[in-house]
Amino acid sequence: MALAALKMLTLDSSDASRDAAFWNAVLGWDIAHDADGYAMLTGPDHALGFGTVPDFEAPSWPNEHGSKQFHLDLAVDDLDAAAQECVALGATLPEDQPGDTWRVLLDPSGHPFCLTQAANWG
Repeated sequence: MALAALKMLTLDSSDASRDAAFWNAVLGWDIAHDADGYAMLTGPDHALGFGTVPDFEAPSWPNEHGSKQFHLDLAVDDLDAAAQECVALGATLPEDQPGDTWRVLLDPSGHPFCLTQAANWG
């Protein structure tokens, strides 16, 4: 039996409202809250929160020092089309791409995330 169940992941942000709008467009999750430097999306099984942090420093990519901490992996049908759409929504596509079966992008606050081939997830 599990000790706990993960319900939400919260990301530090330079602009919680902007990041919630970006991830709302990418994931299609509802914006459940957006006020006073905090925003939250609700999805089918989990929530994603954003808290505006003064003097926020974005993680770097590539990151040889391991200070990035984590990233999100998203399954898509077409890597190039999904990457272009994410860029149009405000993401950045860095030049450094470590493989051919996924794309690393940075959300508007600089958090890295990966688009992966949905077929590879089974």
